[in-house]
Amino acid sequence: MNFTIERLERIDNASLTQLTDTLIEAVAGGGSISFMHPVSNDAAIEFWRKISVSTAVGERILLVARNDRGEVVGTVQSILAQPENQPHRADIAKMMVHPRARRQGIAEALMREIETLTFAVGKTVMVLDTETDQAASHLYKKLGWQVAGSIPDYALKPHGGLCSTTYFYKRAMQSDVLGDGDAN
Repeated sequence: MNFTIERLERIDNASLTQLTDTLIEAVAGGGSISFMHPVSNDAAIEFWRKISVSTAVGERILLVARNDRGEVVGTVQSILAQPENQPHRADIAKMMVHPRARRQGIAEALMREIETLTFAVGKTVMVLDTETDQAASHLYKKLGWQVAGSIPDYALKPHGGLCSTTYFYKRAMQSDVLGDGDAN
């Protein structure tokens, strides 16, 4: 599958519909992204509308992956707005790939781009959490994220039952923040 990664400053109606579908289908497929199955269309739309507002005012970076037909097939966010004592940190959130587009390199491409953009705005530490021992946790390890620890029985799986979560972090290298040519 051919795909492109795009940064959205706001969510237009076509993207809203496709992001809503991606969220609903990701949760239906077992994605542990803070929602229980089944996710209502209204709940998903409301979620994305809030994200659109947050993105528009610069509180977060929103990336989408689009297939060769221009349809959203994946997404990830970097939450830049943090408490006063953590201006250097960002939270990576809601990484999801539509089930029909998985195992195509989309998640890895989204993560690499969100890392680059997050470090480029001056953040030096990123954190995220994910269900322990699932595909996403293996991807994060592959991309150099460090395990901070795991918490048992942290959340409910979308179809019921408890799951543990693992927290990861990644620190910027000087070249990530300054740019390759400015490391001196």
